[in-house]
Order: sequence, then C-alpha cells, then structure tokens
Amino acid sequence: MRIAAMLCALLVSAPAGAETIPMTPSPAILHDLAPTGRLRAAINLGNPVLARSGADGPAGVSVYLARALAQKLGVPVAFVTFPGAGAVSGSAGSGTWDICFLAIDPQRAEGIAFTAPYVLIAGSYLVPAASPIRTPEAVDRDGVRVSVGRGSAYDLFLTRALRHATLVRAPTSAEAVTAFARDGLDVAAGVHQPLSAYAAAHKEVRLLPGHFMDIPQAMGLPVGRDAGAAFLAEFLARAKADGLVARSLEGNGQDPGLAAP
Repeated sequence: MRIAAMLCALLVSAPAGAETIPMTPSPAILHDLAPTGRLRAAINLGNPVLARSGADGPAGVSVYLARALAQKLGVPVAFVTFPGAGAVSGSAGSGTWDICFLAIDPQRAEGIAFTAPYVLIAGSYLVPAASPIRTPEAVDRDGVRVSVGRGSAYDLFLTRALRHATLVRAPTSAEAVTAFARDGLDVAAGVHQPLSAYAAAHKEVRLLPGHFMDIPQAMGLPVGRDAGAAFLAEFLARAKADGLVARSLEGNGQDPGLAAP
C-alpha cells in the first residue's frame, strides 16, 4: 500500500481519454521536449535491465523508447549517457537533457516530473554464502554494512527505511558490488537481475529470498514543462498498451514480463 500511495502522489497521470492528447506535437510540446531541436535523452548505463553501452552506442529498452519518442516528435535523438542513476537525477536542473529514465522516488520528484512506470523491477540483497543473514528483514541490524550505489533508487529508499544498518556508498551500482566483495561488507543491495547473475557466477555469495523494495522505472522530464509532461505520459501509456515496451525488453534480452501493466 505504501508503494501504491507513493506512485499515486508522484505520477504525471495520462489523460482519462485515450485520445485526449493528439500524438501530433504542438509548438509548446516541442519547446518542452526538444528545446534545442533535438530530443536529448539521459541514459543510465548503471542499470543493465534498461540500458547498456555497445560499439554502436547505447542500447536497451530506454534507448528504444527514446528513439520512438523522437520519431513521434519528428526530431533527431541525442543520447547523454551517465554511469549511474544518481548522476542523472543530480543533473535534472542543468539543462543537459530533456527526458530521462529513472526509478520514481519522492526526492527525485522535487525536480523531475515522472510518467507512470514502464518497467517494474525488484531490489534484492546479496550476502556472503556463510552469512547468518537469511531474510531481507534481518539486514537492518546494528553493525551490518550495506553496499549501495550512491544516489540509486535503493540508496534513497534504504536511507529512509533502515534504522540500524549502515549504508556504504560506492560511486555506481556496479562498483557497489565490487566494494562488497573487495572490502568484506555484509550486504550488497541492488537491482535483482545483475545481482542474480553475479551470484550465479560466484559461489561464495548468495541472494536473499524475496526483495526489499519494488523499483518502478519511469520516464521523466524537468518539472515545469506541463505540455511536454502530458504528451510524454500519453506516449508511454500507448507504448505500454500496444506492447512496445514488452517487445523492446524481449528484443534486448530481458524478460518481457517486467513491462508494467
């Protein structure tokens, strides 16, 4: 219920009627979403479920959606890549990007207007194989050190949720796992899929069952761009309804079941 209430409070809601916002962009929409004549999309390379770097530039579901939106707007797309989510949200007022792909969080919503989620993923814990910690609830104990990527959705969430454990912040999510292994930390927190892959390749660690949070991934743009926000919300609603999000996940080697309903 707490997650549902948070989403209701933060989302830029799509209009009630499916055809309320025409998909032909007005000058106001273009001003909000492509003020430089290009759609500048911030891509977080720290979440491999959503994006990854490649020889031909970034790829993944967020990249696919950015291209589709640029095509709808009739403008070229330019990708501004970041190593982690914290760097994206921290630059919301810098004017370096027009849209982003981030997990919804109350702190981020102070500067970013979010759509409804397009992907739902989970936050999981990784522990040494011999650790006495057996459940997510047992992590919040005095003396437990939890490695996180600075500014990530789970860093922000755990900062509010944990009362006894200590967060140890690394520059990115990938470096948080490296620090966990290198420095003998008690727990690594992160997105379920990359932690699961790491556990499968390293028998000295294991995933805790269940997860400690849901991570609703959404599109967003700087606050105050109301025409662009309404258009973006409608664009994403249609992308989910016609299966575009699920297909792009599958086409990039991810589980199409992660697509938000």
